[in-house]
Amino acid sequence: MTKQFKIKKMGLSGLGIFHTIIGIVAIVSAIIAFVKHGKIDLRQISGKIYFYCTLVTSLTSLGLLKHGFNPGHIFSIFIVLLIVVAFYLAEKKSDNHTARYFENFLLSFSFFLSLVPTVNETFTRVPIGHPLAKAPTDPIIAKTLLFFLILFIAGSVYQFRKQRTINKAELN
Repeated sequence: MTKQFKIKKMGLSGLGIFHTIIGIVAIVSAIIAFVKHGKIDLRQISGKIYFYCTLVTSLTSLGLLKHGFNPGHIFSIFIVLLIVVAFYLAEKKSDNHTARYFENFLLSFSFFLSLVPTVNETFTRVPIGHPLAKAPTDPIIAKTLLFFLILFIAGSVYQFRKQRTINKAELN
């Protein structure tokens, strides 16, 4: 099977392919940020890549209307709002210790929300011809998202505690 045939079988347009590639870069950069810094830090290159790739991915998703306007589009708009507010907090409130808590949470929440359509689209398309899930309501999708929700909550608690330690150290 040729690559072109596989892409057509997955039902991806040129915009869909671009959207997917940029989205993968965003996810990889977020994972690198979490591993290296314990959070998505917009002052680090991984955080900047996450921000811009997530912005592009969210905006390009609005042009993907195969099934009309759907909840994934609402997620995209909400994700843009989350990352823009986090960017504002990072840039304009950099000396405000409380703002760091919100910045960390907003970026982590945007990453979690990005995983919802990502898991759904991936599981209903891969492997080609025999996808892991037949529909968005498939239990494997729900179980995977529950797993990511638990990771998000645990990660948020970790980030809160780490930020509190950083804030205390900066005050002394």
